[in-house]
Amino acid sequence: MDKTRSAISEFWRRMNVNDWVSAAALFARDCTIDWPQSGERIRGAANFVALNSAYPADAPWRFEVRSLVVDGESGVTETTVSSGDVRATAISMFTVKNGQITHIREFWPDPYEAPDWRAQWVEKLQEDRQQAVAAPDQG
Repeated sequence: MDKTRSAISEFWRRMNVNDWVSAAALFARDCTIDWPQSGERIRGAANFVALNSAYPADAPWRFEVRSLVVDGESGVTETTVSSGDVRATAISMFTVKNGQITHIREFWPDPYEAPDWRAQWVEKLQEDRQQAVAAPDQG
């Protein structure tokens, strides 16, 4: 479990300094990253580095891990991702074998307004709504 937690924590640390090459060095040779919402798969470190290097941003990307849960070779993070005016949440499910990341399955949930009919049973989470002002375009 320590190898899993260490690999995931180190991945986000390297991502936070926008060092895509160093982050990808944590991948197993056949690592894949899936974005099910857009139906895309990133295969291998070279494609990961190229995609992140080309991704449009008006400021350096920042990654704040809000939660990390590990169970054996699996880990899940909730991460706030931001660059300039863009703020989003990424839910990332990692598989780590022998200290190397072999797979990431990532979801980018968009915030939405709660329907009025639920108002009598809920309260607003102002912090979370402010955290997710605009999601990056995954297309």
